[in-house]
Amino acid sequence: MINLLLFPIIIPFFFAMVLLFFKEQVVVQRVLTLIGLALSLVASCWLVATVKAEGIQTVTLGSWPAPFGITMVSDMFSALLVTTTILLTFFIVLYSFKSIGVEREKFFYYPAILFMITGINGAFTTGDIFNLFVFFEVLLIASYLLIVLGGEKRQLRESIKYILVNVISSALFVIAVAYLYSVIGTLSMADISVKIAEINQPGIISVIAILFLIVFGIKGAIFPLYFWLPGSYAAPPIPVLALFGALLTKVGVYAITRTYTLFFVHDIAFTHQFLLVLSLLTIVAGCIGALAYFDLKQIIIYNIIIAVGVILFGVAQMNTSGMEGAVYYLIHDMLIKAALFVLIGIIIFITGTSNLREMGGLIKTHASLGWIYLIAAFGLAGIPPLSGFLGKLLIVKGGFEADHAVGSIVILASSLIVLLSVIRIFIYAFWGEPTQPLPVTSKGTYRAMMIPSVALVVISIAYGVGAEWLMPYMSDAANVLTDPSIYIDAVLKE
Repeated sequence: MINLLLFPIIIPFFFAMVLLFFKEQVVVQRVLTLIGLALSLVASCWLVATVKAEGIQTVTLGSWPAPFGITMVSDMFSALLVTTTILLTFFIVLYSFKSIGVEREKFFYYPAILFMITGINGAFTTGDIFNLFVFFEVLLIASYLLIVLGGEKRQLRESIKYILVNVISSALFVIAVAYLYSVIGTLSMADISVKIAEINQPGIISVIAILFLIVFGIKGAIFPLYFWLPGSYAAPPIPVLALFGALLTKVGVYAITRTYTLFFVHDIAFTHQFLLVLSLLTIVAGCIGALAYFDLKQIIIYNIIIAVGVILFGVAQMNTSGMEGAVYYLIHDMLIKAALFVLIGIIIFITGTSNLREMGGLIKTHASLGWIYLIAAFGLAGIPPLSGFLGKLLIVKGGFEADHAVGSIVILASSLIVLLSVIRIFIYAFWGEPTQPLPVTSKGTYRAMMIPSVALVVISIAYGVGAEWLMPYMSDAANVLTDPSIYIDAVLKE
């Protein structure tokens, strides 16, 4: 049973390897991808149930005792993120069947997705800081293929920036790990926490903490390191954008959360105050971008940046309310961003443009799309009882409890900006009169794209309405983050 936590990593990796032999057989690739993701989802749900019943699951590879071997650790925070990742990928793959194009499907599209999921789930599960770097590289290499898939001029231009930024970030990651190892002498996250506690986090460790924040901040797109994200994410096709927007930045957010709650916890007045200020600046920068653009993709992309700031503000509070809110809101944002990106993909498919000024009147011809989009928009803005409300409420509560009232007010104000930005899409695209004749589109394709989109919105609604049943899981995740000894004891108990 202890090896169960490896299944959501091994199964996508195995199916990705198999798919490499079926490059030209698109139907086979589709079927095998869905089977692989379905099996991974079953394994991840089983893992969540096991962690809930039995506590944190660990396995040290090669039978080396911790902290000498590479330990894989699945606590409730990790297990929930792994499950959400696989669930979203399943529906985005379904959406891809009619939206990505056969030529891209033949060019290792599905193997790249599964390799990327392998890296993401590995990053969520590893208990070794250098192994975290390895899994980051796995997901990044797969993302390099996805961002250039199709070879359009804009993709190639933006991919250069994306690759350069991530190569520099990876180099900084190795440097940060080397500095940490030179001071602490271990790579096991649990053991790092113990060693730092023994020396009471001297100034050099706080400096390394800021270096890690820079590394993960580039990947998670915090202020002022988000400059690469709007252009790079807008370049690839919508299914790839949905995967990137829902998943990739969240790995950076997870890494910040894990390191800043597990071992950089002895100089909170410096490290977490710095994180708090950056999170608020990230929210402000995202709000400015979301209001500045009339492009569908850019508006939702800047909302990714806002959400990153909100989540990290909750993490910076280091109290139960803030942490529960951060965990809940992180999963909410993964769900709702995936739903919104596939929905705006349908709008772009219908209208042939992503420019709001060239749209109008869609409510007359595609009413169901309009109302589904409006529900998703309300969920993003945090209108109760949808999923964005409770997470943000807990984060704001955590801010007031930690005497960060100004930050909590900024988050409440940002909700109005978010609502304004997404309602603007609804008003421009669905209200008024059409500005130009709509291109002829296939009704069958439209319906096939709507099914996974509606499913994602329904799941996000259920996530909000079913909060009472889900909160015990969020509390378990938050408890591990607020009390590092739970994680340390589970890993080093042998």
